Amino acid sequence: MLNIGIVIIGKNEGERLTRCIESLAEYLSQVVYVDSASTDGSLLAAKALGVHVIALDMTIPFTAARARNEGFAKIIELFPKVELVQFVDGDCEVLNGWLVAAIDFLKANQEIAVVSGVLSERFPNKSIYNALCDIEWKMPIGEVKACGGNALMRVSAFKVANGFLANLTAGEEPELCLRLRRQGWKIWHINVPMMLHDANMTRFAEWWTRTTRAGYAFAEGAYLHGSSPDQHWVAESKRAWLWGFFIPLLILLFSFIKPVLGLLILIVYPVQMLRLTLKGKQPFKIACTQAFFLTIGKFAEFKGQVKFLWHLRHRKS
Repeated sequence: MLNIGIVIIGKNEGERLTRCIESLAEYLSQVVYVDSASTDGSLLAAKALGVHVIALDMTIPFTAARARNEGFAKIIELFPKVELVQFVDGDCEVLNGWLVAAIDFLKANQEIAVVSGVLSERFPNKSIYNALCDIEWKMPIGEVKACGGNALMRVSAFKVANGFLANLTAGEEPELCLRLRRQGWKIWHINVPMMLHDANMTRFAEWWTRTTRAGYAFAEGAYLHGSSPDQHWVAESKRAWLWGFFIPLLILLFSFIKPVLGLLILIVYPVQMLRLTLKGKQPFKIACTQAFFLTIGKFAEFKGQVKFLWHLRHRKS
């Protein structure tokens, strides 16, 4: 078996962190937990369970990318000969058999830099937002463009790519995967149960904040790589502007000039929901719900786009 290190990141994960660490019982000496100013005793709990811990310097602006990079650096410091690093979010439980299967897969496929497996929600029926996450985690099997935050990575590839962009607010995993693919590496998703995720999302405000963050990531990704042949997150950004700003603007304008026309334009939203429902692969009721949230989510994504542009302007001024 190849030498492996494990990096967990989290903040105030409570029981979820304990469950996460305990799921890695065979590898505890090789686990680094990176804590982002938890106030629930997560740091002490992780120490008590026997893993190496890092308390992030929160005087420096926090990003998950920076947390992962610092965890990786600690792994290399502790285990200089490590060949693979598994990144894990602290709200996840690693399933039995995943690491062995993932390691064997990378051993047999030297051209692949990153491998991820099947991620599922622990409590998909707890809330509609958990259910939406469970749908979101489903990825096609085979070669893919990007992974999520939970993935096994080849150390040599990670080093050559200089890791995650530490100042990237969100979307650091797809951005790293893009750079890896440019270097000739492949990203793969295999049909092996990998982890259970516990989103614990029960309020609309939590979903809205998460979707706004996605819009921010789309804007930042398009800003960095949108002009390249990859057109990284350009389409996603355009959709946010179209559905979250330009169509509402048209409706508002025509509501003063020709109110009937304004109402007719408004119909595009239910039509879009119907289109997404029919396109969905889930049961009709779930597909309807997903279509509704995908459509109204464009307003949150647009907010994230504007937020990025605001930050960008003030960063340059």
